[in-house]
Amino acid sequence: MSNLKTMQEHAAHAGDRPRVNIATIWKELSSVIKIGIVNSNLITTFTGLWLALYFTGERFLENLHIVFFTLFGAGLVIAGSCSINNFIDRDIDQFMERTKTRPTVTGTMEPKRVLWLGIALVTVGTMSLLMTTVTAAVVGLIGMITYVFLYTMWSKRNYTLNTVIGSISGAVPPVIGWTAVDPSFHVFPIILFLIMFLWQPPHFLALAMKRCEEYRAAGIPMLPVVHGFAMTKRQIVVWVACLLPLPFYMFSLGVPFLTVATLLNVGWLALGLYGFKMKDDLKWAKWMFIYSLNYLTILFVAMVIATLW
Repeated sequence: MSNLKTMQEHAAHAGDRPRVNIATIWKELSSVIKIGIVNSNLITTFTGLWLALYFTGERFLENLHIVFFTLFGAGLVIAGSCSINNFIDRDIDQFMERTKTRPTVTGTMEPKRVLWLGIALVTVGTMSLLMTTVTAAVVGLIGMITYVFLYTMWSKRNYTLNTVIGSISGAVPPVIGWTAVDPSFHVFPIILFLIMFLWQPPHFLALAMKRCEEYRAAGIPMLPVVHGFAMTKRQIVVWVACLLPLPFYMFSLGVPFLTVATLLNVGWLALGLYGFKMKDDLKWAKWMFIYSLNYLTILFVAMVIATLW
C-alpha cells in the first residue's frame, strides 16, 4: 500500500513540473543566433547564387542541391558567428536596451552552451559549404573570423572604425553565394561585395546615433559617442555617395535595374543631405535607418527580377 501511495504522490508531483515551452525555446534560440541577421544575409547570399547561375548559363532547378547546401551552410555559419558574438558580448549587452534581454544576459541559457552551439553551427555550416566549392567554404570562414575576432573581440571595444571592419563580414554572404556556383571571381561578386561593404557603415552609424547613450553606457567607442552627431552625419553621407557609381558596373542587368538602383542611391543621398538642415538628429537617424533596410531589400530583389525578363 505504501508503494502504491508513493507512486501516486510521484505522479501528482510530475503533473506539477513545468512543461517544456517550445515557443520560449525557439524565441531564446532565435535571439542567440540573431535570426533577423541570418534571414537578411540569406537574401544577399541567394542573390549572389542566383546571379552566378544566370551568368554561367546554369539552370536553377537542375542545381537545387547547390542551392540547398549554400543557403543551409551560409545560414549556419552566420548563425554560429552570431552565437559566438553573443557569448563574447554578454558583459556589455546588459547595458543596452535592445540586447539586455538576450538569454546570455538573463542567464536562461548557459554561456558555455551558447559558445559550443556557435562552434557546432559554424563547423556544420562549413561542411555544408564544402559540398559546393572549397572557395565558398573559405569565404564563409573569412566572414566568421572577421566578425568574431577582428570585429567583436578587437575593434568593437577599441576603435570607432569598428563599423568599417565589421562591414567586411557583412559583405561576404553574396560572395559565398556566387563562389558556391563559380569559384572563379567575376566583376559581379566584387561589386556585390562593395555594395554590401559600403551599405553597412551608414546603416549601422544611423543605428548608433539612435542608440548613442546605450553605447556610451556600455563603453563602446561608436563614432557618434566619440566624435558626436555632426561628424557621424558627414561620414554617413560620404559612405552613401560612394554607392552611386556601383550599379553602372552591373549594366548587363539592364536599364530598368540601373534606373531603380540609381533612384535608390539618389534618394538615400538626398535624405542624407537633408539631415544637415534637420534639427532633430535622432529623427533623421531613424529615417536613414529605415531607408537603409528598404534600400537593401529592394536592390537585391531587383537584381533577381532583372534576370527574369
